[in-house]
Amino acid sequence: MPDLVTPTPVVRRSFLEAVEELVAEGRTGEGSMLKRWMDLFSERWHTEEGFAAFVAYLDADALPGSDRPTGHVPQSTWWLVEGEEYLGRISVRHELTEWLREFGGHIGYEVRPSARRRGHATTMLREVLPHARALGIESALLTCDEDNVASAKVIQAAGGVLEDRRGIKLRYWVPTT
Repeated sequence: MPDLVTPTPVVRRSFLEAVEELVAEGRTGEGSMLKRWMDLFSERWHTEEGFAAFVAYLDADALPGSDRPTGHVPQSTWWLVEGEEYLGRISVRHELTEWLREFGGHIGYEVRPSARRRGHATTMLREVLPHARALGIESALLTCDEDNVASAKVIQAAGGVLEDRRGIKLRYWVPTT
């Protein structure tokens, strides 16, 4: 049974395999979280020390005073793992900027391609909602592209109510209680 955990060095091997899957799928576009992580750590996360630094960076990203790019807000990240197998990640942004209010939302998630269609995104979202509530988020904004039917179903299964569509983005509000 998969567990939602804070980032851990235990899954380094399978995390790096997941990165290869996501890169092959083209998930490293400008502004993607994966691209940011790769820019900062891909040259060193193949070593135990480098991956430990990456995990420490993710932990620190949740702290209000941590260094982050202009326009980025504190965010907490969890990984869905099964034993030493990395399945996906979910992040809760502690606040919304104007850009996040329009396009990104409070919560973003991603399941590695080889682990999709098994309910992992639904599990992650349901399990992270209490964490969002603990951060003071009563209703979380989630967005997905209008053609991402799978993600829309995940959001709806968690109680998401469609507010509107802005460009190609569907915007849903999900209660955190």
